[in-house]
Amino acid sequence: METITKKELVDRIADQTGSKRVVVKDILQRFLNEIISELGRGNRLEFRDFGVFESKQRAARIAQNPKTLQRVHVPAKRTVKFKVGRLMKLKLAEGMEGASGQAQAGGDVAPVKPTPPPPAE
Repeated sequence: METITKKELVDRIADQTGSKRVVVKDILQRFLNEIISELGRGNRLEFRDFGVFESKQRAARIAQNPKTLQRVHVPAKRTVKFKVGRLMKLKLAEGMEGASGQAQAGGDVAPVKPTPPPPAE
């Protein structure tokens, strides 16, 4: 398993679309900021075939320190839940069935058509 950074994703998308890395990075960051904003407002984000992000409220509870066995109060908090979508579920299952145990690039995902750069202002 490999960790893919935002920079690597930006590079891939820029190469695939022929767009400048700066533009792709800005768009990706704006997209991520919008996800954070909407989840912060308590909204649910649904991306067909990819998955659903939801903000959930976790109830306050009493936990126990395993070292001292002392009971501690854990306050209520909001967290994010992600439910995997259909296409991602299929790709993950496909990756598990592969001989190498890794998902193969490409597959069922449609290639992204290059978009022309925005007109210069």
